[in-house]
Amino acid sequence: MRISTGVLVAAMLVFSGCSTWSTSSVDKTTASAVRSKPKDFQSVIITEDDITDRKYEVLGDVTATVRKTTILNADPTEAHVQEQLRKKAAQMGADAVILVRYGTVGIGLNSWGVLEGKGRAVRFVN
Repeated sequence: MRISTGVLVAAMLVFSGCSTWSTSSVDKTTASAVRSKPKDFQSVIITEDDITDRKYEVLGDVTATVRKTTILNADPTEAHVQEQLRKKAAQMGADAVILVRYGTVGIGLNSWGVLEGKGRAVRFVN
């Protein structure tokens, strides 16, 4: 019985690392209920600072994770994360992603490198 319990615990630890694979998400608790048409993602502004010269409304918090799936792929960069943040924010109708922060590149169970970015999607108002 002890051997089967040990095997069960080991299997749970191994498979628990598989459950966190995602590329982006939006915190729906702060997301605006009003959605506008998706914008061209290349026009979305990315900044680590707040935008103080224009009024805006917050649409929601956005997270993007870029993973290096094999040892032969290039390491994830901030540019890769910014592209994913732009795409997700554009789908929400955002004009910018502000207060962007980046995690450190690391190695996970399912990848050879991980870089995460988080920010707040906003839409400019008149």
